[in-house]
Amino acid sequence: MTTVGLIGLGAMGSGMAASLRRAGHSVQVFDVRREVADAFTNAGGTAHDSLASLGAACDVVVSVVVNAAQTESVLFGNGTTPGCATSMKPGSVFVMCSTVDPNWSVALESRLEAMGLRYVDAPISGGAAKAASGQMTMMTAGKPEAYALAEPFLNAMAAKVYKLGDSAGAGSKVKIINQLLAGVHIAAAAEAMALGLREGVDPAALYEVITNSAGNSWMFENRMAHVLAADYTPLSAVDIFVKDLGIVLDMARASKFPLPLSSTAHQMFMQASTAGFAKEDDSAVIKIFPGIELPKAPG
Repeated sequence: MTTVGLIGLGAMGSGMAASLRRAGHSVQVFDVRREVADAFTNAGGTAHDSLASLGAACDVVVSVVVNAAQTESVLFGNGTTPGCATSMKPGSVFVMCSTVDPNWSVALESRLEAMGLRYVDAPISGGAAKAASGQMTMMTAGKPEAYALAEPFLNAMAAKVYKLGDSAGAGSKVKIINQLLAGVHIAAAAEAMALGLREGVDPAALYEVITNSAGNSWMFENRMAHVLAADYTPLSAVDIFVKDLGIVLDMARASKFPLPLSSTAHQMFMQASTAGFAKEDDSAVIKIFPGIELPKAPG
């Protein structure tokens, strides 16, 4: 019986682990916050106290951490504590769900193959609610033998698992393009709402009209609801788009490809971050606009 482990029980990872368990899998987990891992296992499954322990116990390891640096630490350790790659059995599969530079993902596949391990490049999209319901999207690339082991678990976690290539990199490239659009759409939505506020338009009325008109976007509808509620709880933080749009621009710069809208949106998120909103919801990018009075929380 193929065993699955999941590393990182954050907003996305906790929902993905729940989806795996709902599909009937016994889920092994690791999180640096041991109390979070223990709480998840109350309804079944096993919490490991080290990455090496989880790696040794699982045929497929799913990593849901923030970035490439954290993925490196998960796999190869931090100099004092070993990572999971050192203990994973030959032929095991590592599924990487972070948003990273595609070139780094390509190189990681080669590094893992040299250790006798298989790899699926599998960034994710859809947000915490879709992760919890098993309805998110996975943009994947990997060799057939890696898919053969990992596919049942991918299908348990996501409603749509796109196979974009038989080697790493394609999944990450598509995710980066998705993040280009997501970041630009959030920045544009914030700019539009800010202009409405500046001009004295009732924000609730503006939201109602735009969400029923051609100018609507998924990001306007989702993120401007946060602004109307004055709720900047970080489901996806400002600094996520500082990172992701930075990767977008790095990828394009390598091939000398111009991205004027992405560059502007990146600067907007950078401004919001340095103004003190780094850890707030990414809709807080609206706070960079001067001379507007933002909606206040009800009550």
